[in-house]
Amino acid sequence: MAKFKIKKGDMVKIIAGDDKGKVGKVIAVLPKSAEVIIEGCKIVKKSIKPTDNEPKGGFVNKEMPMSISNVKKAQEK
Repeated sequence: MAKFKIKKGDMVKIIAGDDKGKVGKVIAVLPKSAEVIIEGCKIVKKSIKPTDNEPKGGFVNKEMPMSISNVKKAQEK
């Protein structure tokens, strides 16, 4: 398993992909798959089955993981 310089809570800038240029906070780092989840970026609409909490089911917006090679630490001032 590799070590990464990006940690949970860091501010990062996206350098590749659909959200290129956005800055966001790291929610989670997934070292086994070399991916990160960034707050407010790479959002998809997922369908959910009916449960006790959501009796009707429906859709939920969720952040998906992106490759750690597509982000870099944002410059802090």
